Amino acid sequence: MGVGSQRIGIEEDMRMETFNIRKNAPDILLFANLGAVQLNNTITIDDCKKAVDAIGADALIFHLNPLQEALMEDGDTNFFGILNKIEEVCKHLSVPVVIKEVGWGISAQAAKKLIGAGVKAIDVAGAGGTSWSEVEKFRTKNPVLQRIAGGFRGWGIPTVETIVQIREELPDILLFASGGLKSGIDITKCIALGANLGGIARGFLIAALNSQETLDAYIEELMLQMKVTMFAIGAENVGAISSEKIVRID
Repeated sequence: MGVGSQRIGIEEDMRMETFNIRKNAPDILLFANLGAVQLNNTITIDDCKKAVDAIGADALIFHLNPLQEALMEDGDTNFFGILNKIEEVCKHLSVPVVIKEVGWGISAQAAKKLIGAGVKAIDVAGAGGTSWSEVEKFRTKNPVLQRIAGGFRGWGIPTVETIVQIREELPDILLFASGGLKSGIDITKCIALGANLGGIARGFLIAALNSQETLDAYIEELMLQMKVTMFAIGAENVGAISSEKIVRID
């Protein structure tokens, strides 16, 4: 599980406790989260350590959201030199750094630069799920920004394509698939395409807002669907899922 941006917890100490889910989930793989652009503003390496330590995180995610920031009236668009700042954090942080987009995908070229800077994993967060340009279109009251944001409705690298492109260029890295995944079938397909993990947000949120029982049932359904998919393609375990098990139809 990855928490939301902890920037508010860095700026207001009393808010950081709201991110601390480790006490309720002692054994899960847990990711801290900050916006990479904030490294050009007020966030320091010590703040990154604070975000990790405050929730007992196993790694720190930096999210990249330049398009979203550009569509916000008060957005932070100074991404100049961010790669160097990320590299410095990678050198001084005791846990791995993960980079993710927020719904528009990461190109293979960008992934290579990030891995070269010391990043240990890439979450593609490709196009196909939540569009934050659409979120900003409906959030702003500025009609000009609404029209501009609307033009980016189909923007980004689709999740499938960014997985394939990155895996071809970087065969050995840890690669997360997210962006429009809705089912155990989707997760299995992404693993077959080259991802190591699959991430879903919306389905979990909707189930959790309903009840604990609905959430438990949703998790069981995802797991069973993955098992049935693996059975159908003859994959004995997750490690046996490979591109040989799927056929791409364009």
